[in-house]
Amino acid sequence: MTEVLCVGTSDAFGAGGRRQSAYLVRSAGGGLLLDCGTTTATGLASLGIDRNEIDAIAVSHYHGDHFGGIPTLLLAAIYGDERRRPLHVAGPGGVEERVRGAAAALGHPLEGRELGFELHFHELRAGVRVRLASFELDAFAANHAPESCPHGLLCRVDGRTVAFSGDTGWFDGLPSAVGSADLFLCECTLERRGYPYHLSLEELAPRRRSFRCERLVLTHFGPEMRARADYEGFEAADDGLVLKL
Repeated sequence: MTEVLCVGTSDAFGAGGRRQSAYLVRSAGGGLLLDCGTTTATGLASLGIDRNEIDAIAVSHYHGDHFGGIPTLLLAAIYGDERRRPLHVAGPGGVEERVRGAAAALGHPLEGRELGFELHFHELRAGVRVRLASFELDAFAANHAPESCPHGLLCRVDGRTVAFSGDTGWFDGLPSAVGSADLFLCECTLERRGYPYHLSLEELAPRRRSFRCERLVLTHFGPEMRARADYEGFEAADDGLVLKL
């Protein structure tokens, strides 16, 4: 059975003590990590997840709470796991340069280091499908800080589709981009509309009928959202939550 394990569900600042963005899609053919925030290695260890379960990482955009954990996972794969299976890393244009630059800046450059496994980089562009191990991935444009190269993601595996908003403010094409996905992981950082590059419960609640997806789960909560007792009838993600498809 396909399932999604929520490794990290907070905003960039760890609201409510939660971890940063990371969601492990598990299927019969392997595992795909949607986003890899800086706290991901800790999250996987806390949840008892073997890092070798991850065949691919897909990054929605280049903010640290969404891709900053990749250098640590690569270092762990080399020295902690002695990984031998290929690993795929996908992201918006320039993904290889971004990851290599982040690794170097953090003191663990990939250059001149024997990895022990094949490391493949794939660039995601809206309208172009990419295959990562047993997964098919499509990207769609999102409404977030342009310099972060934001995209939402559609992950297809075992006849199921998981949609992921990444970080985005509202745009009218969002429901059609998500389509009839079996699960939509939708960011909802804010309680009230305000910052244009993040969604709010105030914006999503009156638009819920515009989505055709089978299941919509809110995530990426800021402090006001995390403190709420209810979410206007929406499901809410939390670290460690398993969503079965």
